[in-house]
Amino acid sequence: MTGTESCTPQTESADRRSRGRKHFVLDTNVLLHNPKSIFMFDDNEVVIPLSVIEELDHFKKNTDDTGRNARQIIRQIDRLRREGHLFEGVPINDRGGTLRIDRCDQDLPFNLDLGIVDNRILAVAHSLKSQGERTVFISMDINARVKADALGIGVQDFEADKVDPEWLFTGYAHVSVPGELIDELYAERQLPISRLEPFLRMEGEDGEEVEIELTCNQYLVLKAVDEESHAGLARLLADTEHIIPIAGPRRPIFGVMARNVEQTMALDLLLDDDIRLISLLGSAGTGKTLLALAAGMHKVYKDERYDKLLVARPVMPLGRDIGYLPGDKDEKLAMWMQPIFDNLAYLLSTRGSHMNQPDSLTTEQRIDKLIDDGKLVLEPLTYIRGRSIPHQFLVVDEVQNLSPHEVKTIVSRAGDGTKIILTGDINQIDNPYLDASSNGLSFLVERMKGQSLHGHVTLAKTERSTLASLAAEIL
Repeated sequence: MTGTESCTPQTESADRRSRGRKHFVLDTNVLLHNPKSIFMFDDNEVVIPLSVIEELDHFKKNTDDTGRNARQIIRQIDRLRREGHLFEGVPINDRGGTLRIDRCDQDLPFNLDLGIVDNRILAVAHSLKSQGERTVFISMDINARVKADALGIGVQDFEADKVDPEWLFTGYAHVSVPGELIDELYAERQLPISRLEPFLRMEGEDGEEVEIELTCNQYLVLKAVDEESHAGLARLLADTEHIIPIAGPRRPIFGVMARNVEQTMALDLLLDDDIRLISLLGSAGTGKTLLALAAGMHKVYKDERYDKLLVARPVMPLGRDIGYLPGDKDEKLAMWMQPIFDNLAYLLSTRGSHMNQPDSLTTEQRIDKLIDDGKLVLEPLTYIRGRSIPHQFLVVDEVQNLSPHEVKTIVSRAGDGTKIILTGDINQIDNPYLDASSNGLSFLVERMKGQSLHGHVTLAKTERSTLASLAAEIL
């Protein structure tokens, strides 16, 4: 028998599996985004360059989410070390998947500086490809992906925990129906979904009509087929097969009235105590924060439904940071919470608020008095971990700057009777490690869709001012 003929069927099968395996070289940002990423590649080999371990060592000192993730992934790799030599590869699952640490001792045949960490990582992927291995470089860094492609290396973004922002759930759908169905909805105060099924159609990605799949607390903007001015607004009640008409509050909510149909939907969710988690997404000036604060003030001070109005924001600067701020915690926080103060000042100076009794207090003094009374609390998200927040109306602003793990931490703080409102604009992200598809707000909207305790609305029209509307449309 020749050497080639002596192979057993088991050996041939193993060789075939080996040739079919892929080698995924992970960039540092992938591990920092999701420390469980090394377990997401099935029966393939995960390759972590030694330079990535060095970078994780620098990040592990951070007190933010990147530091936490760096420490977690290092602990996981250390546990895997007990399974064998990391440089030779160790098993990470029962399907044949392995993890290997590469020593980064390769040379690049191109004019790239190996003193740069990214280039040493790319050298690992290039070396594997040169050996004939099926190699894929995984990175969330656009520039690193471009360089990998230029080197002829297969490259992919890290898609786990990501959503397509172009097709993100808006919370409502436009449906054309016969006018008599709209009349029946308002006459009977409800309408079975079965009556609408023949009309639940929308244009899909390829231009063809697809069926609209309704979810709990989703809104329907109904328009009559024969008369466009004949319209209605309805919401699918959670855990039912009926929609109910939505008219919006007839009186101002702490001096604020809805100015468009999306704001009417948002106020309907904000004032419904059965919906415990609300996400409001929209560009600047659409009224996300103002509506949330107005509803919170109304529920805490007028209805007395909640004990406190707690407002929090992530400490994330726009552009270059100005450095350390003087003063105690409240004085430092005042700079970060100024957008909240602006909205509160507007609410407390708007006619229609039941708290505008004649007195000699200025708007700033009224805000200070509310804070001193303990029913209005403004604080950063830095200190929220480990807390339990019962019977409070919690508004978290600028959530697009938070990771999915941070959003999970916030929502899991909710105690009995607490309502949480998350607001943000996924097109204005200041966090360098997140984008429109990987931030915590987009992640929550897509994952919580269809849950009876969750409601979502994407606000589309800017109502701040004529100038703000013009800027949002043109600039």
